[in-house]
Amino acid sequence: MIKQAHASGIDLVPVILCGGSGTRLWPLSRELYPKPFIKMPNGHTLFIDTILRAKSFSPQRRPIIICNEEHRFFVLDSLEEAGVDAMIILEPAGRNTAPAAALAAQAVLELEDAPMLIMPSDHSFGDNSNFINAVTTSLPFARDGSIITFGINPSKPETGYGYIQQGQLLGNGCYRAERFVEKPDEATAAAMLETGGFFWNSGIFLLKASVYLQELAEQTPDIYQACLQAWQGKNMDGRFIRPDREKFLSSPDNSIDYAIMEHTRAAAVTPCDVQWSDLGSWDAIYQAASSDGNGNVLRGDVIAEDSDNCYLHSGGRLVAAIGLRDMIVVDSGDSVLVMPRQRKEDVKKIVARLKKDQREQYRLHPVVHRPWGTYEKLASGDRFQVKRIIVRPGASLSLQLHHHRSEHWIVVRGTAEVTVGYASSLYTENSSVYIPLGTRHKLHNPGIIPLELIEVQSGSYLGEDDIVRMEDSYGRS
Repeated sequence: MIKQAHASGIDLVPVILCGGSGTRLWPLSRELYPKPFIKMPNGHTLFIDTILRAKSFSPQRRPIIICNEEHRFFVLDSLEEAGVDAMIILEPAGRNTAPAAALAAQAVLELEDAPMLIMPSDHSFGDNSNFINAVTTSLPFARDGSIITFGINPSKPETGYGYIQQGQLLGNGCYRAERFVEKPDEATAAAMLETGGFFWNSGIFLLKASVYLQELAEQTPDIYQACLQAWQGKNMDGRFIRPDREKFLSSPDNSIDYAIMEHTRAAAVTPCDVQWSDLGSWDAIYQAASSDGNGNVLRGDVIAEDSDNCYLHSGGRLVAAIGLRDMIVVDSGDSVLVMPRQRKEDVKKIVARLKKDQREQYRLHPVVHRPWGTYEKLASGDRFQVKRIIVRPGASLSLQLHHHRSEHWIVVRGTAEVTVGYASSLYTENSSVYIPLGTRHKLHNPGIIPLELIEVQSGSYLGEDDIVRMEDSYGRS
């Protein structure tokens, strides 16, 4: 349950940075299905939790969401599920947090010079009340020109986080930021905790829009100019704001920390005593979960025998473990990760190898989300592939054709309106339709329940790039 700050909330504009490369929680996260969109044990995604947290801070304000173009329909679905309206700004490609926040600041300034609360979309919080209090007490300093970041009281010498050292007290629990330390080794982290006054860097910022842009212009003018010109060249695309592609891609890739916080004289830190994690590794997922009497965290269809302090995750099929100690095992349906918990930072090495070898497991999740619904590959072999397709009520796939494959659709549940050539017909449960190679076709769900069907593809080439779209409701070429 997310608590309201008070009846009218805190007068600030929530800015949610939504992205990620899908490397640290592979194989559940992928390039096209990053961490913010993975379902957590509470049934929510971290992105939806962040949306609700933003509305709890400032219910009268419309949040601003910056996301990658390829994730835009995840964002729309999540907003609909949460019942929240937001401004959505699309990055044509990721350029890290500094350019993303610059787009948000330009959007805020078009209305007023309001404080922004910039939040990543993939963090886990416990009770929000202490963080809400920290934001509330920091707001006067942000309005006076300080750039506030929030330091988490460290519970252990964590090497996967950056640290902030507090300096002179500004007042009301807010301090000058003395220095930033990026991901120290364990001995250095332990020494900082022993010294005191060091906090984990949450990557959450509170500052006025004008202050951010002024600092960006002074510290990294190339980012400032690229993002200013990209925003000036923006256009509307339905629910989305698209900055000028060429101008935005000319911006250097840099984070807020490196671009501004390590150079500005306005940096300040407000310590927070909250249960917080960026859930940036499988060990962090393990640490944040409730374990059984043997220290194991079990997800899905799992049997553990003589095993201790493990995270064991099934993506559907049975996972059985015997004699494991301090291990991570994650089955996603198409891939299985097995590693010691202490090797948490090495998952990215596997993803790098998959990407180098151009294997689809680095990019696509077994269940692939599309603006109209989802598809899941069930089986494949030489010249054939079988998929399970789910189309949302009222949604349609594009009018398209394939040069190298034919398709056979069998309706399992619901009603399908299928166009083959120039003729349309309705198909119900247990009926089927054949689409020959090279024939234009379209699938629509006219019903009020999800349409589920099995697709059998056959042909010489079955790649997803063998799609020629002639009409599309979602702006895809």
